[in-house]
Amino acid sequence: MDSTSYNRTKRRASNDNFPVKKMKCLDLILVEKVYKFRVLLPNGLCLSMRVVDPPGNQMPVVILADMVKDEYNRMKGSEKVRKRSIDWDSPDLCFFDIFENRIKGLIDLESFETDKVYTLRLCDGAKEDEIYENMWDLTPDVELLRELPQEYAFETALADLIDNSLQAIWSNNNRTRLISVDIGEDKISVFDNGPGMDLSEENSIVKWGKMGSSLHRSSRRQAIGGKPPYLKPFFGMFGYGGSISSMHLGRTTVISSKTKNSKKVCTLYLQRDALLSSSGSDKTWQANGGLRKPLKDEMKLSPDGSFTKVEISELKMKSLDVDLLRCKLKDIYFPYIQCDDLSTSGRTLTPIKFQVNGIDLAEIEGGEVAITNLNSCNGPHFVLQLSFTSIQDSPSQRSPGQGACQEANAQLKCIYFPIVQGKESIEKVLEQLEAQRCGVAESFESFSHVSIRCLGRLLPDARWAWLPFMEPKPRKVEKAQILKRCCSRVKCFIETDGGFYPTPSKTDLMHQHPYTIALKNFGSKPSEKERDVHVEVYKDGKKLSLQQMEKQYQEWILQMHYAYDEDSDCGEDEPIIILNPSSKKQLGISSDVIRVHKLIRRKGKSWRAGQKVKVLKGACSGVHKNNIYAVLEYILLDGFQGDAGGESRIICRQMGEEKGCLVENKNGNPTIDIRESKSLPISIIDSGKCLSVETAEWSSQLEKLQQKIPTWVDILCARHCEELDVEEALPFDTPVVAGYACPDEVIAVVRPASFNRALNSENLDQKQIALTNSNMVLEIKFIAQDQNLQENNCIRSFHSPPLSRKGFRGLYIFQVKSKLIFDKAGEYTFAFHIKDSNFKSFVKGVRVNAHPQIKRWGLVSDAQCEKPSVRVGSCFPQISIACYDVYGNRTSFSRVPKVIAKVLTSQDVLFQSETLKPHLSSQNSVLTVENLLVESYELDVIRPRYEAKVMICSEDELFDVIIPCQVIPGSIHHLNAKPKDFMKQLLPGTVVQELELEVFDAYGNHVANDSEIWLNVDGFSFQQKANRILVDNRGCIDLSGLLKVSTGFGEAVSLSVLAEDKVVFREQSQTEERMIRVATEIPESCLAGSQLENLVFEIVNSDGVVDETINDNEKGSISHTLVLKSESTEIDDSVRYRFHCGCCTVRAIPLPQIEGRFSFTAAHSGYPKLNMTITVLVEKAPEIVYDSRQTQYADEEIFFHENSSDLKTPKVKNDDRSIVLVTSPDSAKNIGNIVGSVFNKEKELKDKLLEYGRYVGEHEKNLKALHAQRLELEQALSKMQASLDPVSARESSYSPEKERMLEEIELMGHTAASVICKISKNKKACDISKDIVGVVALLGNVKTNELGRILAEFLDGSVNCSTGLQALASECSISLDGRYSVLCLEDTRPYEGDYNRGDPQRMLLLPNPTLPNGNSPPGFIGFAVNMIYLDANHLYTRTSGGKGLRETLFYHLLGEVQVYKTRETMKKSLEKSCIQHGAVSLDGGIIRGNGVISLGRGKPSIHFPVLASQSQNHCSSNTSNMRIQRLIETKKSMLQATIDKIDKENETCEQDKKMFEKYRDKYSKFLDEKGSLLRYFNEVALNSPS
Repeated sequence: MDSTSYNRTKRRASNDNFPVKKMKCLDLILVEKVYKFRVLLPNGLCLSMRVVDPPGNQMPVVILADMVKDEYNRMKGSEKVRKRSIDWDSPDLCFFDIFENRIKGLIDLESFETDKVYTLRLCDGAKEDEIYENMWDLTPDVELLRELPQEYAFETALADLIDNSLQAIWSNNNRTRLISVDIGEDKISVFDNGPGMDLSEENSIVKWGKMGSSLHRSSRRQAIGGKPPYLKPFFGMFGYGGSISSMHLGRTTVISSKTKNSKKVCTLYLQRDALLSSSGSDKTWQANGGLRKPLKDEMKLSPDGSFTKVEISELKMKSLDVDLLRCKLKDIYFPYIQCDDLSTSGRTLTPIKFQVNGIDLAEIEGGEVAITNLNSCNGPHFVLQLSFTSIQDSPSQRSPGQGACQEANAQLKCIYFPIVQGKESIEKVLEQLEAQRCGVAESFESFSHVSIRCLGRLLPDARWAWLPFMEPKPRKVEKAQILKRCCSRVKCFIETDGGFYPTPSKTDLMHQHPYTIALKNFGSKPSEKERDVHVEVYKDGKKLSLQQMEKQYQEWILQMHYAYDEDSDCGEDEPIIILNPSSKKQLGISSDVIRVHKLIRRKGKSWRAGQKVKVLKGACSGVHKNNIYAVLEYILLDGFQGDAGGESRIICRQMGEEKGCLVENKNGNPTIDIRESKSLPISIIDSGKCLSVETAEWSSQLEKLQQKIPTWVDILCARHCEELDVEEALPFDTPVVAGYACPDEVIAVVRPASFNRALNSENLDQKQIALTNSNMVLEIKFIAQDQNLQENNCIRSFHSPPLSRKGFRGLYIFQVKSKLIFDKAGEYTFAFHIKDSNFKSFVKGVRVNAHPQIKRWGLVSDAQCEKPSVRVGSCFPQISIACYDVYGNRTSFSRVPKVIAKVLTSQDVLFQSETLKPHLSSQNSVLTVENLLVESYELDVIRPRYEAKVMICSEDELFDVIIPCQVIPGSIHHLNAKPKDFMKQLLPGTVVQELELEVFDAYGNHVANDSEIWLNVDGFSFQQKANRILVDNRGCIDLSGLLKVSTGFGEAVSLSVLAEDKVVFREQSQTEERMIRVATEIPESCLAGSQLENLVFEIVNSDGVVDETINDNEKGSISHTLVLKSESTEIDDSVRYRFHCGCCTVRAIPLPQIEGRFSFTAAHSGYPKLNMTITVLVEKAPEIVYDSRQTQYADEEIFFHENSSDLKTPKVKNDDRSIVLVTSPDSAKNIGNIVGSVFNKEKELKDKLLEYGRYVGEHEKNLKALHAQRLELEQALSKMQASLDPVSARESSYSPEKERMLEEIELMGHTAASVICKISKNKKACDISKDIVGVVALLGNVKTNELGRILAEFLDGSVNCSTGLQALASECSISLDGRYSVLCLEDTRPYEGDYNRGDPQRMLLLPNPTLPNGNSPPGFIGFAVNMIYLDANHLYTRTSGGKGLRETLFYHLLGEVQVYKTRETMKKSLEKSCIQHGAVSLDGGIIRGNGVISLGRGKPSIHFPVLASQSQNHCSSNTSNMRIQRLIETKKSMLQATIDKIDKENETCEQDKKMFEKYRDKYSKFLDEKGSLLRYFNEVALNSPS
């Protein structure tokens, strides 16, 4: 808006009290607001104007009208405007927007955007024009003008208009989609009920006519992907389809369009001549437009109120066949009119309603697509899905105005068109199209087998002959001919999506586009241009390779052929039915049933058996080079009459062939044998390549044939060979020496039947050479001179076609020199023949003798090369040696050579023999060596495999023969024992610890492994189940620890070894002598009823020295006890008395109650022969008389501590009998002894009873005090722990080594050990983890690093285990991955033995391992379970059963694993059977419980820390906590010591109680037996004067 108009506007606004914003200087730097309008004037003019920076958001309509008036006046001044005037002062002056909304008063500028052009219609109250001049600017981009397509065909141009309509109506999701085409003599109309266009900039109708501004170009990428047939009609690519196509159809075009929300129809008028006259880079294309009301017909076709109609008049084409146009349009848009692929119910869908002159195209018949579908088979189609991906994007390959698509998709649907009743369905299709005037210039041979649609739209010119995978390929397979013929019955319909680009006219795909190239070459090897495109093939959703796809395609073709092809249905005569013919391949059929005819009619002409025919060159496979003259014999039809898939063949016998096809009846079953005839497809008759032959032509050809019939094969002589520049011929008549070279070439010919060898001319004559087309074969066979070789085979084969040389034809030239040398002695047979012919062959031989030069010796037969096994002391098998020349041929020996025999090892000679006397065979061809005796004492050098070589060589060692062999030791001859004195100092029950028997043969060689011996033992027990033993790989027998002395002392023992029922070893000896004696003096006589006390028996050797090694050991295998036996019932012979250091003490031996001699035997329980007999004189005891006087002990009672009042001494019962002692002169002297013995026994029992009673009282007093002390300590400890800071518990067990290991475990990621270490620092975590003991490696310490590491290796990861932590880790927000080991202390089986109760560490009392001598093994340090020192925090950790960590956790992990200083000491202990449960050594050795030994040294990062010294312990800075902690540790130690004292006191108390009860019972028994005697002696003592 200029300044003048703006000032006038400003004055008018002032008059109307409209506030106008005054412009300030600052406003100059602000961005201007510019509103753009297109104003339609009521007189039919259109002007464009701009409103710049209006003063407010609202503007009076009168101001806008004044601005329009000013612009209109300027336009009138510059141009001659001849239109009616406008009433600018009309009270009805107002504006209407595109939706017919009236704007009067104020116009709201906020509803307009500054970057768009808005259309307003000015109304002055008078009648308005419906057409506005130059309303639309259609000026295109100059570049687009270069891309315009060439001249359209009528159907192509009309299809471009329909494409716009189809894309427009596709957005009608829930509405009927309609396209109506009306074609008249002078006008064409295309109507659609799409969303329509209006005057808005977004949906402006101007974009329909302006090239390059299509509304649909941006939608094309939506058409990529989806399901076939890709019905997404986003065809817009170039943006000029509508305007250009309409110009090709007619001179004038009117586009009318209305949206659903608009009330009027906007129009666009195109004048072809006006637009062409305005063409040029400096001119604009202006077109009229308008607004009108919708017509009734338009609203009837589109009840929703939206539509677009294109009307074209002044047509270029005056006459048009509407019916033909309907068919062509139906072909182009067939999937949109009728579609089965998208139906889920099986019903045909009609995506759009398509009318031409009111007729729905879905209801019409005809068109190429419909006719093609009608004539295709009903079988399954072969459908492929192809995915194309662009690997490299070249700008030259991009479509105009488009970025290149990175992907594209295509569906290939192959449909089979069968042959029905002898007529090809494709021929029927072509005939029907021709009848409907839709014909194409194609025949069956030139038929286009590929048609293409893009987004469901047919590309009419995209008619390709084949895709590479569809082309019939020459294949040497059984059904190649069927495949070749049936491939021509397939048509491929290709559906492509929006990734493919058609040409601008949309008649074909863009030829140079990479996707088009890749599609066109699909199935062939990718070219350079195709390597930028990757193609994937899918069928039924499964990805296929090209090979798999081609295989399935061929299988599908054969399936269709067998199911639907119907060749000639019948012949003209009665057929012969043949079932299961035996020569299907030769007949060229595949069915199990064939019909044989002699008369058939093809294309109106009859063909009968016996008819002479000529098959033209190239008619079919097998007829390539020349025409064939033959006699028609039979016509073969597959299957029964009416069966599908039948093949038709004709059987012809070629001229000159005698063995024609034979049909005969065998046992009622017709058979057919084709013999020399040919089977040809019947299609050669249909194609005109099989012709009938007249008699004259046939006779002429027959005469020529007979003149040239070949008869037999011959070889040219040397003279004829020279004429052909071949210097020599094969030496058939003279023997040659090995090494003779064959001639360079061998020439053979085929002679005609008239050839006579006797009349053969001196010079080569072509007439004597018959011409054939067949190849000749030369086979050279060899028969060896040495009959033992049995060599008779074809060593070389040559093939040669007929060649020409120096004007001579029919020569078969074989190049043999470079491939054949006569190097083998024997006969070379040359056989010349022509395959599959009756020509007589030529066979002759060349004799070759051995060369006189000798090269080597060798064995006569391969059987001698097998490795013989010879035992030392025996002879080798007979060795037969032959002599060979330089070519390996057998020849004769000139004389008997002197030979030497050697047996060799890899390093030395075992033995050598020079006294052999070989002999020759009758023909001097074989040298035989016999009686080679093997003698050697050095076979240990080659054991255990005993591999050697025997070499037979000449005296000068120029020739030799070497045979691998095996020389094994002889049979068992004698044995040597190590040590020799193994039977020295043998004791009963002892085991011979070291004994090894070396087993030798007669030559002093150790015998072979697994040699069998038998052991006989006397006085020994053998520790194995059987006495049969095998010799080991050292030639020895290890009997260490296997022989145990089973006899007694001083008895004979022997060991003998038997081999092959002969004693080869015997050793005898006897065990050490021992005697038993009594060391206590035995009284000469004793009183009856008394006893012998404290008798000591000793076992002594022959020198009288006590054998202190005699010890009874309950755990040992030998029991050394003494048994007493007597005929008297007073002695219990079941009682055993144990020997200790060779001595045994018997406390008392009761004597009988009657006088006389008493004898008993004292013998060793295990060795009864070791005994002695003791005899004692028993005298009568003095008589005892009872009386009623009381003893002083009658009521005596012994009292104990008050808590033990239940422990009472027995009382002497009152007995009213009196005892009278009557002495006899003989027994008076022993009365004193008897009295003293009784009183001593009574005193001894009474003292013991008092002693143990006093002990029990003291124990009970001590237990009471200890329980009180324990209660006091527990209460004090509880108070101190309550006052202790939780951190101090960690600090008290601090050590740098343990701290380092804690950090390393925490770095182990999400393992169980890492989690337990992390949560141990969290107070909350510690509360919820109270039942978790911890990580094994941190529960204790060891004394050395070596021990800590080796124990970690032995546990193999167990040091990192912990208890179940899943819930704990989750609660602490710590992740826990993988498996981890769980050790529940309550569920482990604890150690049940005793432990050191005085030690807070509770070390287990395990028995040390011992050698047979009773000592511990050298290097033994201790048990691993006792070498871990528990951390102070865990000394008092107990299970519910009172077991500590050592008895549960560490005993479960380590058991009784032993610790040694070195590996050597550990291995020696293992050999001595001292290790049962595994062991470790400080230098890295490990022995598992299963016997596996692990050596080397590992470096585990997590191991038991080393026990820190007192100076190294970490000290807390908190003095109070340290003091309390020390007090707690002290109290814990005191508490544990108190608990241990209580346990010990209870145990001792129980033992003393048992002893008290024992002596109380003895004392009570004693009083019962001797009480009356005691009272008597006491009374006598009281009454005695002294």
